[in-house]
Amino acid sequence: MKIVFKDQLPSDSNQVLALYEGVGWSAYTKDPERLLNALAHSEVITAYLEEQLVGLIRCITDGQTILYIQDLLVASEFQGQKIGQRLLKKMLANHPSIRQKVLITDNTEKTRHFYEACGFSSVEEQQIAAFIYSAKSE
Repeated sequence: MKIVFKDQLPSDSNQVLALYEGVGWSAYTKDPERLLNALAHSEVITAYLEEQLVGLIRCITDGQTILYIQDLLVASEFQGQKIGQRLLKKMLANHPSIRQKVLITDNTEKTRHFYEACGFSSVEEQQIAAFIYSAKSE
């Protein structure tokens, strides 16, 4: 099985929507136009098996000081084959001089294990704080 990586989205947006839906990220697919617009304004690397989209990483960056990893997803039937790690490593390799490489994700054992295996550490281990704005606090 040869996975091919590309720095572009597939021409068929239905593949993107199917990938997001397939991993259970239906909050994104409720407004497909918004998701596709967000992807068009992000840096993306995709993974394919032949013509089938099997993985995607989406980041937001200024290209100088920060790289924010927004989405990293791999189709369920392809998980455990290091496709996610390869997508992440390729994105990080595209930005070797950026010091701040950050992400916010679910706090599950599986997710922690994945990102720690890729060289990330929790903010608590760095003696820093992370904050998120919630409109509920108004």
